[in-house]
Amino acid sequence: MPGAVLPPDALAPSLPPMPGAVLPPDALAPSLPPMPGAVLPPDALAPSLPPMPGAVLPPDALAPSLPPMPGAVLPPDALAPSLPPMPGAVLPCPGCPGGVPGRRPSGAPRPGPDTIRRMEPCLEHEVADGIATVVIRHPAKRNAMTPGMWQALPPLLDRLAADPAVGALVLTGHGDTFCAGADIGSLNATYEETTGLALPAEEALAAFPKPTLAAVRGYCVGGGCQLAAACDLRFAEEGARFGITPAKLGIVYSPGSTRRLVELVGPATAKFLLFSGELIDTERALRTGLVDEVLPAGGLDKRVAEFARVLVSRSRLTQAAAKEFAAGPAAPDRVAHWREQARLSEETAEGIAAFLERRVPRFGWTPPAG
Repeated sequence: MPGAVLPPDALAPSLPPMPGAVLPPDALAPSLPPMPGAVLPPDALAPSLPPMPGAVLPPDALAPSLPPMPGAVLPPDALAPSLPPMPGAVLPCPGCPGGVPGRRPSGAPRPGPDTIRRMEPCLEHEVADGIATVVIRHPAKRNAMTPGMWQALPPLLDRLAADPAVGALVLTGHGDTFCAGADIGSLNATYEETTGLALPAEEALAAFPKPTLAAVRGYCVGGGCQLAAACDLRFAEEGARFGITPAKLGIVYSPGSTRRLVELVGPATAKFLLFSGELIDTERALRTGLVDEVLPAGGLDKRVAEFARVLVSRSRLTQAAAKEFAAGPAAPDRVAHWREQARLSEETAEGIAAFLERRVPRFGWTPPAG
């Protein structure tokens, strides 16, 4: 019917209420012959329907399969009509379990810029109750460290070290993984870049002047294990896996990183890890000294929070001096420095007074400026 203009109710007459009715697939969109040049009225494919409580619409009720109509002009709402209320109506969803469309899980993020930003690799941090928490976040690659993340860590640690509100630092990974190492795909295949990014970050963490604690769950491998080893203490959740993997990449592990590993686990275990690149479990990591505590599944966060509160309640003077002395032989001038700090601070007097009075000590020492 070239040039035909169809009346509004030609394809979908006004129907009386039909509670519980099941409409056949072609009820709203019959099979039509070709009609070159036909102009369909706005409600031809989507009529105004009366209420049909309990009606079940077939999959193609609102988007029918139409025959070719060369030159046909469809109105804007032809395939997405405004329908009257139909209490109990269910639109089938062939791809959904049971044919019923599911809902977005409660609390699930909606797609959008914020969701995209949450997937980008970064180092998140916060300070609360004297505890700085740094989170390695790169969920797409098991929290692997990108060049930007390696470069961002030293200045971040410098700011946290200078913050008088910070008494201890916790390093952990986002989700169920600590850190899978360096993001090799984002690096050039050169020794200088591969090692040159990780070493400054490792050394900045080892030199952090306040107590540091790595909270490990899941994989702690390669550069991730390098960072954990640079912390003062390591708590791990059962099921965590540890490995030092330069032998798998042909990388020469740095002398400083090697010595740090040997000091933690001894020469034999250090050689096992470095020579083989094999992963070890939490039981062996605890036995060899790579971790200090192993917590049952679900217990890591609570224990880390409790212990971090213990750390910030203790004398920062004692902790700072002990950390420096533990790093290696102290020069005479550094020994004299800490003795002078102890004399001027009155930390000892406060600690003894609190003990005798059976109260929590109120330590107040802070590092001297400069």
